[in-house]
Amino acid sequence: MDAEPQRRFGVVVVGVGRAGSVRIRDLRSPNASSEFLNLIGFVSRRELGSIEEVKQISLEDALSSQEVEVAFICSESSSHEDYIRQFLNAGKHVLVEYPMTLSWAAAKDLWELAEQKGKVLHEEHVELLMEEFAFLKKEVVGKDLLKGSLLFTAGPLEEGRFGFPAFSGISRLTWLVSLFGELSLVSATLEERKEDQYMKMTVCLETENKSPLTWIEEKAPGLKRNRHLSFHFKSGSLENMPNVGINKNIFLKDQKIFVQKLLGQVSEKELAAEKKRRSCPSISPVCCHEAYPC
Repeated sequence: MDAEPQRRFGVVVVGVGRAGSVRIRDLRSPNASSEFLNLIGFVSRRELGSIEEVKQISLEDALSSQEVEVAFICSESSSHEDYIRQFLNAGKHVLVEYPMTLSWAAAKDLWELAEQKGKVLHEEHVELLMEEFAFLKKEVVGKDLLKGSLLFTAGPLEEGRFGFPAFSGISRLTWLVSLFGELSLVSATLEERKEDQYMKMTVCLETENKSPLTWIEEKAPGLKRNRHLSFHFKSGSLENMPNVGINKNIFLKDQKIFVQKLLGQVSEKELAAEKKRRSCPSISPVCCHEAYPC
C-alpha cells in the first residue's frame, strides 16, 4: 500500500456501538489503508441523523447504491449472518466483527457464498494482532508442547445475542489453532446453572502430535475478564501472561489487512493458511450444542 491509491472503495458502517464507532474513527483518520476507503455513511436501527459529520443512510440505500462497495458489519452478533448475506448478494465486499455467525454451518455457507460472488469476506480477528499473541508466538515457536491449558473468565453473556460459548469465545480457540496448528476434539462438557447465571465450558483438544490442550470458558456474575494460561514444553513452562504492553491501533491493523485483500496484495499461501485455520473441520463440532453431553 505504498503507492498512491488509484481508486477508493465506498464504505458503509453497519452498527455504531463501540466497534462501529472505532471503525468510523479509523476510517476518518489519516492513515495508509484509509486512503483507499471512502466513508459514505452508517446504518443504524436508531434515528441518529449524523455522527461527527458522517450521515446516516438506510439499509436499503446502502444495499442498492453503486457508490457503496464495502460494508463493515459492527452490529450485535445475532444480526451478522443476515447482514452479511444481504450485502454479499448485493455485490458488496464485507468486513465483519467476530463472531461472524452464531453457528459453524452458517459461517461455512457464507464463506461459500462470498467465493461464488467473487467478493472479499473478512472476519475480524484482532486477537491475532495483540501484543500478548505476538509474545506467545515468539515463546512457542520451535518448542515441543507436552500439555497446555487456556482458561478465560468473564461475566455472563446472553447466548441469544452472542451465540453459543464456543462462538462468543472463538478468539481463544483461534489463539490455540494459530499457536499449535490443527487440533482435534477429544471431549467437551458444558456445566450450567441458569438460576445463578453460571456457565463453564470445558473442551479437551489434542495437537497432531497427540499433546493435550484444555480450553475452558467460565462465566458468572462477579468474575473478572481475564485469561489464565499454562503451557508445558520439553524445554520449560510458560505460566500466565506477563505485562507485554498496550495494544495500539489493533482495529486499524485489521483494516489494513482487509484493504490488502481488496487490492489483491495477500498471497495465495496466506489466504490458504487463513482458510485452513477458520475451517479446521476436526474441531467444528466444538461449536455445536450436540458436542456437549447433558
